[in-house]
Amino acid sequence: MSFKPNGLARAAVRFKPASFAGTFVALMMSALVVAACGVLLETSIRASVPAERYAAAPVVAAADQSARVVADTVDGPEETAYPLPDTARVDAGLAAKAAAVPGAAAAVPDFTFPVHAGDGPPGALTGHGWGSHAFTGTALSEGAAPHAGEVVLGTDAARAAKAGVGDTVALETADGPADFRVSGLAEPGAGDTAGEGEGGAGTAWFADAEASVLAGHPGKADAVAVMAEEGADTDALAAAVDKVLAGSGAQVLTGDDRGEVEDHGLAYGKETLFAVGGSFGGIATLVAVFTAAGTVALSVGQRTREFALLRAVGATPRQIRRAVAAEALLVAPLAGLLGCLPGIGLAHWWFGQMQDRGAVPEAVELHVSGFPLLAAVGLGLLTALGAGWAAGRRPARIKPGQALAEASVERLRPGVVRTVLGLAAVGGGSVLAGVAASAAGSDAANASLGVVMLFMLAVALLGPILARLCASLFGLLLRGGDASASLAAANSRTNARRLASAITPIVLAMAFASTLVFMHTSESHVASEQLRDGVTADHVVTNPAGLPADAADRAARAPGVDAAVSLLDTQVLVPVRGGGETSLQGTATQGVSGPGAQLAKVQDLDVREGSLDRVGPGRIAIDKTLATATDIGLGDKLSLHLPDGTEAAPEVVAVYGRGLGLPAITMDRASLDGHVTSPFADTLLVSGGEAGPLRALGEVTDASGYALAQNVDREFGAWANYMMAAVLGGFAAIAAVNTLVMTVLDRRRELHTLRLVGSTRRQVLRMLGWESLLVSAAGVALGTAIAMITLIPMMRGLTGEFPHVPPLLYAAFAATAAALGLASVTLPAHRTLRPRQP
Repeated sequence: MSFKPNGLARAAVRFKPASFAGTFVALMMSALVVAACGVLLETSIRASVPAERYAAAPVVAAADQSARVVADTVDGPEETAYPLPDTARVDAGLAAKAAAVPGAAAAVPDFTFPVHAGDGPPGALTGHGWGSHAFTGTALSEGAAPHAGEVVLGTDAARAAKAGVGDTVALETADGPADFRVSGLAEPGAGDTAGEGEGGAGTAWFADAEASVLAGHPGKADAVAVMAEEGADTDALAAAVDKVLAGSGAQVLTGDDRGEVEDHGLAYGKETLFAVGGSFGGIATLVAVFTAAGTVALSVGQRTREFALLRAVGATPRQIRRAVAAEALLVAPLAGLLGCLPGIGLAHWWFGQMQDRGAVPEAVELHVSGFPLLAAVGLGLLTALGAGWAAGRRPARIKPGQALAEASVERLRPGVVRTVLGLAAVGGGSVLAGVAASAAGSDAANASLGVVMLFMLAVALLGPILARLCASLFGLLLRGGDASASLAAANSRTNARRLASAITPIVLAMAFASTLVFMHTSESHVASEQLRDGVTADHVVTNPAGLPADAADRAARAPGVDAAVSLLDTQVLVPVRGGGETSLQGTATQGVSGPGAQLAKVQDLDVREGSLDRVGPGRIAIDKTLATATDIGLGDKLSLHLPDGTEAAPEVVAVYGRGLGLPAITMDRASLDGHVTSPFADTLLVSGGEAGPLRALGEVTDASGYALAQNVDREFGAWANYMMAAVLGGFAAIAAVNTLVMTVLDRRRELHTLRLVGSTRRQVLRMLGWESLLVSAAGVALGTAIAMITLIPMMRGLTGEFPHVPPLLYAAFAATAAALGLASVTLPAHRTLRPRQP
């Protein structure tokens, strides 16, 4: 069939602009959402950061910074990588092997670790091995290179410590506190400046022979930097190093791949971008296509009378189908191209917001190419063609006389196929709701996503039936009103298909926005309660640089202190089965410095089984939700990956109930030694005593202040949920406005007829206002029902509680839907009913 625009298509676009304007807006918004998500998805795939610390080392050997899971699929084994919470390290002895390959000038094991300075409040220094100066550009300004027991201080660090060459400084590392003689002062080079943590007080270099011990990883290096001889080929050098290090577990990296060794935030940034552009983008694309298709179908359906007349005067079915297809070609490409421009702008803004919140490294750049834009335009065109073909199939197929008869009145009975598919969607959604109710963790969340999608599909397919039911139900209230209200009720019952077209986008907006926003409010509410009830300490001490290793002992010696326990906060990866597959889930973990009896005095974990007293080497306590998700019980061994990727299988000796507000895994601090970059605890919980003596260790607050700070840390998760709700809900709201405006403009003949038979302009406007309120009420009710059917099993699985719905927030959603509906109807109606000038 030729898609070349014929006279029918050109005339329809020219003389019926209102319907095509609505279609244009829907397709443009669809392209905007698809383009924005596509750009973020492409960026997640192509994201990289340039090497800074290793810029002068063309080849770097480092451990794989991911844990990998291999699953059997129909296409064979499939491997999935999960970024590690901390740095995986390689054998420092590999440097000697790498240095011996042809083309290598030198190979240096690199170490980066935190150092505390002085006996007062801890200040952050960044420690390195002195050998790294060969590739970072650091140069001595005074003194000599360090030997064992010596340190070279950066000029800033020396100034802060008021120390010079020959002086002794007290420093604390993972190996404990010790005095070091200052052998020299140095100006940090570009590589060391790039490697310093933000807010660090300076840099300290130690002898390479003892650097790994001071870092807390004897014999292990963060990476091995290989320098090339002059004129050596980088690829050849990398191949030679890869060959000599085969079987060591080290990866040989060049180019921008070296940057990922320096910045572990890149892997998490890629995950975040993929979650937004891929996972959320897939849902957003389905919603966009779904809504745009409905608008196109409405536009075609509004011209059923025209198609019937065309058939009556001799137009063939082929001409009708060709006209509908040609109309799509006239509108969709231009709408898609115009939608791509703001889509790129949305992607830029969204990407910048994620960088500002630390979710994506600053060095990552947004990638914009033609692929996501072409996909957005092509998807819009296919949507317009498919929806137009489906809507125009019946008027093009039936006999002209029958077409005229059907065009004069609305069909009361929906199609058999549509009804069967709608009932199947209801059945599938109900089954998945039952699955979600009986599942836990990610299984409940995954099943609940299917619930909302299936029920939304059911609303679209069974729209006329649901609209008629809503009109009958809400019409009972309107019948008791004045003439305008009664007329609105009668109109709604008679024109159920038109009503369904207006209700569906409101249902969509309400269902998705409520699900995303109230999922976060529910989790946040439970987490806040657990955190508030779980921290029973009188004082909480924190320090951004980390607390001294002996902080708990020093606090315990303070007058009146009953218990003092320091906590090292980190994450481990736990295998969790979901959807029939195993994935590694990052799980918050706390390493405690004292025995379980001491921990119980400062934290109430709500132990359900076992005892915290048994937590120790090889024995851990876990949250009940994690226990359910992993199918692990008391006395079982939980397989996990420690922060640096080391596999372990500790025994579960206690199960507790506050793992959402507090870490889901509790283990002894010694079990994390050698597996984390920073050996210094993050938090100190103190029961009894006064706050004064504790201020030498860091900032002191009470349990409520600590809970508030922890809630602030969840802001990015809240922002991400609200942002996704705004995109989906906003798109659906615009679609609802667009549909309502199209519907009112298509009713101009009807509205003018009402005026001719004696209705006043005010009565007609009041009738439309009552209709808009009926549409809004039906959409809000159905959307709320879908959201609750989705949220209740999801939250029962994730938190064990019912959803927490803030009344004012829900009222704001409902009021917004009502206001948009009222404005979308009354504004075009005012223009339509405006008295014409003679």
